[in-house]
Amino acid sequence: MRKRIKLVVAYDGTNYCGWQLQKNGITIEEVLNRELTALLKEPIAVIGASRTDAGVHALGNVAVFDTHNPMASDKICLAVNQSLPEDIRVQSSQEVSCDWHPRKANCTKTYEYRIWNRRILLPTERLYSYFCYYPLDVEKMRRAAAFLVGEHDFKSFSTTKKGLEDTVRTIYSLDVEKKDSCIVIRITGSGFLYNMVRIIAGTLMRVGTGTYPPEEMAAILSARDRRRAGDTAPARGLTLVGMEYEERLPWWKHSKNEDWNYDILQSHIEKNKTAFFLISQCRDEEWDRLIVRNVHQAFRNGADQVMVLDVEKNRLKPGDIYGYYQVKEPDQDQLNEMLLLLEEEEKETMQKICRKAGGASLGEAAWYLLKESFTATNGNEITAGFS
Repeated sequence: MRKRIKLVVAYDGTNYCGWQLQKNGITIEEVLNRELTALLKEPIAVIGASRTDAGVHALGNVAVFDTHNPMASDKICLAVNQSLPEDIRVQSSQEVSCDWHPRKANCTKTYEYRIWNRRILLPTERLYSYFCYYPLDVEKMRRAAAFLVGEHDFKSFSTTKKGLEDTVRTIYSLDVEKKDSCIVIRITGSGFLYNMVRIIAGTLMRVGTGTYPPEEMAAILSARDRRRAGDTAPARGLTLVGMEYEERLPWWKHSKNEDWNYDILQSHIEKNKTAFFLISQCRDEEWDRLIVRNVHQAFRNGADQVMVLDVEKNRLKPGDIYGYYQVKEPDQDQLNEMLLLLEEEEKETMQKICRKAGGASLGEAAWYLLKESFTATNGNEITAGFS
């Protein structure tokens, strides 16, 4: 019987061309495939959660693979570690459901970038940190880092690989700490774009040297232009510390910045396959991307339909297509049925959102329904992009 195994993998990335299979050198994925295939006596192909670059390290990357071998799931890590090279170790192995995917499940990732800030490099730190002999002002770096916390378009901090990849991500925390001569930039987020953490580190170092004032970070973020940010810091200073997967959806999601302000009620997705999406404010230039991105995420989370209310401008129109999703106008019976799903506390929260944005009562508001439609896309589709 087929089963799916989840691995937590730690590695020193110094001698590898990153995680993902490459033609030009050996990778972590290649080594794991080879040793697991030999151990389990069947072809194994692991799927990694984070495809780290050449030279990047990890304490807790996650991968899965399928197998028919009856070996106990929790023993696989011990067995395969006997043949893995010393710079790769599987920390744990366990069985998960056969449809669980490490890049599709909601996850919080934490990275650390280490900088040794002293006149002369310590040889024992050369493989796991970046050496900077210019004095860095950590307090200025902290002030600059604060501008990046929250949900933003991080295009300025990405070497974009795909033209359609959405560059919006959420950073939950971004701390800069110094102990003796070692500065650690610790960043936790919903996911990261290609080179995003290393570009943030490189930009914070420019702030630390005085090249940029801390307030410049806000202007760089708003510019959405890679040329405005600092250099991509070397890979050796970066470590994927760990990944935490969501066991249950939060009831509410809220996001507010200079481009948008919205709330999504997710508490009815699991049972009723319905999400409620209230948009209090959104710049017209961001409208299509905001709808596609959040409706797509709601469907990934298990929704079959999303009730959307544009409190600000009522920009939705029946028949409009947003990526794979079509706008429909519910009749009064459908609307009443949807609103009956809401608990009293949820209704009160929604009503407060509407009043604050100057909107009508929930029953009188212009709700629209977005459902999946594979018949057409109008160019607004955005690839989510996992990293």
